Amino acid sequence: MSTDTVAILGFAALFVMMILRVPVGMAMGLVGVSGFAYIVNGSAALKIIGHTSMRTVTDYTFGVIPMFLLMGAFVTNSGMSRELFRTANSFLGHFRGGLGIATIAACGGFAAISGSSVATAATFSTVAYPEMRRYNYPQSFATGVIAAGGTLGAMLPPSTVLAVYGIITEQDIGKLFIAGIIPGLLAATMYIMTVMIIGFVRPGFLPATPRHSWKERLDSLRDIWATLLLFLFVIGGLYGGLFTPTEAGGMGAGGAFLIGVLRGKLNRADIRRSLLQATRTAAAVFTVLIGALLFGYFLTVTQTPQKVTEFLTGLGLGRYGVLALIMLMYLFLGCLMDAMAMIILTIPIIFPVMMHLGFDPIWFGIIIVMTVELGLIHPPVGMIVFVIKSVIDDVSFATIFKGVLPFIVTDLIRLVILIAFPILALWLPSHM
Repeated sequence: MSTDTVAILGFAALFVMMILRVPVGMAMGLVGVSGFAYIVNGSAALKIIGHTSMRTVTDYTFGVIPMFLLMGAFVTNSGMSRELFRTANSFLGHFRGGLGIATIAACGGFAAISGSSVATAATFSTVAYPEMRRYNYPQSFATGVIAAGGTLGAMLPPSTVLAVYGIITEQDIGKLFIAGIIPGLLAATMYIMTVMIIGFVRPGFLPATPRHSWKERLDSLRDIWATLLLFLFVIGGLYGGLFTPTEAGGMGAGGAFLIGVLRGKLNRADIRRSLLQATRTAAAVFTVLIGALLFGYFLTVTQTPQKVTEFLTGLGLGRYGVLALIMLMYLFLGCLMDAMAMIILTIPIIFPVMMHLGFDPIWFGIIIVMTVELGLIHPPVGMIVFVIKSVIDDVSFATIFKGVLPFIVTDLIRLVILIAFPILALWLPSHM
């Protein structure tokens, strides 16, 4: 068989295995090793399994992933999410739709120290949803705003998805993190504006909670000093060049641990839970990474990236037409897999195309992560919607998707803005 036929059969086998619910990392590894063995030889394929596995788990650069995952676990188990929501609610809850605005603000703050969309959505399904329902917010709105707020986890630093993108494409992870700040703040601002527009257009749809006194507001600010300190410590160190991304992850994890212990928010059971949670998640991420690297050897010997580049550039769509086609592909893949798997599977193939077309690699990383996150909340199957449904039993998928639709429109507008004005993503990294 020709290498083209082998490549097509390999991709077909990969998608069949994913449909059969074989873990993505395992599926990519099996296809990669089998295809490499067929084209090169079996002994070489067996050697790359051990070499790739050992290199991945011992590489210093890859240490950024478990460190930020551990920081997120400490933050989650020390109750910072509830403190953020309580503070945001005390300042914003009295507006029409104020609990929705508070949820977006708290999701943004939590995302800035956890780096995970799934963790953000799952956490605020337990923190914000009961409060919104207590004040008679519609189920569709309450779940929709949590789903939208959850997507901030992949954009605001430290983002594990951006870190993996940087590792795969050999881009500066620190610059990627900093590049996500303005687009992430733009996302949160536009989500808040969406809530306000809904409240203005349908005044009877969203209630308002009682106004808090200034004493209550100032008291609530005392609860979030730890969150602000941790964020400024990690991001300030990155932006100021004091830490490498891996060192920032270690310092962030250590800082989250010390703050949680000193405030009495982390007991021995919480610490153990955090360590186990971070270890399980890191093991899952590294399994996917190892599988992707093995699959990368298969892509190399079949010259798939070069052939895909030739094909897409030969369509005559222009550079932005090709970009639009790739973004549509990510929206479709959002129905099948999570953000990390999408990035790891597709970037080795898509990235050379984008570089050939002259796009900035940092800007492209931000655009793709935003598109991937949009794919995780849009119908008919959004992975974040499944997470919310698993936490909140008494709501249907149709209800969640109904609430998400206004925010999907907001995301599409935001993508257009960032494509039209790349400086929004590139200004801060250019000053590092």
